[in-house]
Amino acid sequence: MADLSKATFYVDEEVGQDSTDAADGSQAKPFKTVSFAYLQHEDQAQYVTKIKNKDSGEGEWKRAVKTALKKAANYVRQQKKKAGKEQELVVRLKKETEERDKALEEAKKILIKEDESLPKAQRIRLGETMTLGSGERTKEVNYSSPDRGTRVQVFGRVHRERKQAQVLFVTLCDGGGYLQCVLTGQLTKTFDALTLTRESSIMLKGEMWEVPLNAHASDNRELHVDYFEVIGKAPGGDDAITYKVQAKGDPQTLLDQRHLVLRGETAAAVMFVQDAVEHAFNVKYHELGYVKVSPPALVQTQVEGGSTLFDVPYYAEKAYLTQSSQLYLETAIPFAGNVYCIEKSFRAEKSLTRRHLSEYTHIEAELDFITFDDLLNHLEDMICSVLSITLSIPRIAAKIQDLNKDFQMPERPFTPMRYSEAIDWLREHGIGKEEGEPYTFGDNIAEAAERKLTDIIDRPIFLTHFPHEIKSFYMPKEKADPRVTESMDCLMPSVGEIMGGSMRIDNYEELMDAYKRHEMPPEPYYWYTDQRRYGTSPYGGYGFGLERFLAWLCKQHSVRDTCLYPRYMGRCRP
Repeated sequence: MADLSKATFYVDEEVGQDSTDAADGSQAKPFKTVSFAYLQHEDQAQYVTKIKNKDSGEGEWKRAVKTALKKAANYVRQQKKKAGKEQELVVRLKKETEERDKALEEAKKILIKEDESLPKAQRIRLGETMTLGSGERTKEVNYSSPDRGTRVQVFGRVHRERKQAQVLFVTLCDGGGYLQCVLTGQLTKTFDALTLTRESSIMLKGEMWEVPLNAHASDNRELHVDYFEVIGKAPGGDDAITYKVQAKGDPQTLLDQRHLVLRGETAAAVMFVQDAVEHAFNVKYHELGYVKVSPPALVQTQVEGGSTLFDVPYYAEKAYLTQSSQLYLETAIPFAGNVYCIEKSFRAEKSLTRRHLSEYTHIEAELDFITFDDLLNHLEDMICSVLSITLSIPRIAAKIQDLNKDFQMPERPFTPMRYSEAIDWLREHGIGKEEGEPYTFGDNIAEAAERKLTDIIDRPIFLTHFPHEIKSFYMPKEKADPRVTESMDCLMPSVGEIMGGSMRIDNYEELMDAYKRHEMPPEPYYWYTDQRRYGTSPYGGYGFGLERFLAWLCKQHSVRDTCLYPRYMGRCRP
């Protein structure tokens, strides 16, 4: 029987709403669930629900069953418990905030001054070495120890910070390395210490000590700080760098924040390796007696294809951003002999793959009086020598090891494979084109197939003698097989092509035929054609994509991770 002393509330799962704004529990405006209704009135009311009649299909109002009420009562208890915890949290956070604000106000009263009686601090960069003190770490800097270390002054940015009771550990970074700094005593109680944030720039003075036994720090040393100043405080909270850039963040967001991503250990390590690799190329070329030149970036002739050129207005004429410095580099051979350059190249390729950039660093060289075999031998030696020079720098070798734990020096000799042999290999292994059709002679081998070939063979490959129809106009045909050119790509496991090269046509009539075959007017290339008229010679050259080389060496997924600010289709920021 209905309890007339209690108000009645209605529940209809089909049309009801669990909202005090849209429903009041009346028959006209029922709630949707018994749990929500019970949350409003608990056992001070009675509840009826609409149940469909099996025979008529019409809804009938009936009192809620005991199991539904029991479930609703449990739900209410859980909600109250949750609300209680939330209230406790609010109270606790309020108390903590008040205590923190009070502590910060007190901290502002603590002023530190440099002890003028201490030895004058020697300014160093973090990568420099100096005399280290030794002994047990104490709460205060132990300047009375007989085994004193050098007192130094360092500048840098906070890479990491960790607070422990009366000790503040700060890992400092300045590009030259990392340094663990230990702040104790009053230094940890100052306002600047309590509010220190990552990426804040600071100056510290103190004594260099060995890291205590069983402790770990960069270069096995730490700075026992006696004085510090914050120079530029970085924001915390929602604007903290740890919130702006996260290791597994959205790639597009990370590209927008590239200027901050570069401060991370991985991105920075790749940039340091890039510097070392570029230096190694310069060292090797100079050892070989090559001359470095700087060809123009604005050109009026194409190297490979008109569809990949960026148009640039140039006074009253049309010009382009260079695809390659090759043609100009070739003209330096007569006065300089073997030459090279490290310049930017630009490709207007509408490619969003992990291997393509619209602007990349191009390492190119031209070798005079050589054969195709000479070119291949030179390239193998060049790659291995550059790697050896790079790995001879301990700091860089350590970074490469961190980035690519499985890296090993390439096995020599590199595997030679003619294009025709590659086509046969792909067919034998059932690797076809995207449409599913098998590869045939004359096809461009797609990136996916090229990578499968390289990864399965798992060693560097010189892929040579491509059909002349799919290669550039300046590549000469092989005398033994006129279908193909004296050309090559170097393929590396996991990344594929990192460079391409060829001999150059050195015969005047053959070059004129090439212009005609590629439907290129020879007049704009008069200066290039003259190479074959004024003392021609057999020569060849190549171009490395530095970013692809780094992607392979540093085991990075995309070339966009191997340059400072990647430029690619549709994106030219930040």
